[in-house]
Amino acid sequence: MNLPGGAARYSRRAMRRAPILLFALLLVGGCSSGEPSAYKAGPTAKCLSGKDYTVTTDDAKVGVVAANAPNGGLRANEAGNALTIAFGQNSDDAIQIAGAFKRFAPKKLKQHITDVMRTEKNAVLLWTVTPPQAELDKVLACLKG
Repeated sequence: MNLPGGAARYSRRAMRRAPILLFALLLVGGCSSGEPSAYKAGPTAKCLSGKDYTVTTDDAKVGVVAANAPNGGLRANEAGNALTIAFGQNSDDAIQIAGAFKRFAPKKLKQHITDVMRTEKNAVLLWTVTPPQAELDKVLACLKG
């Protein structure tokens, strides 16, 4: 490039920095997607209540694992199925919570726990019966921070 004076040097420096700036813009843009970094019991319970679920966040009713989860727990009932969600602070907590659900599950549930348990970020969802796709989608849409 034949640019006058130091312009050529500036241009090369700018071209080297362009990928870094592009990455930074993409990173910042991704942070503003509106999706929370962690889901929580309260906002999720409110959403599920508006979707024909009977919901409680009462520790005495959500079970020992969900009651002791760092970001709370809830129990949601819909005709023919019940859902317990335990909310950790992060995905590492979710791994521990899933292990606790497996450890404390009744024998009958342990046999098919992989069919009825799902982890989304910091939330661990446990149904009594494998949910149909429409129910799963409805619940996932209600996970809020």
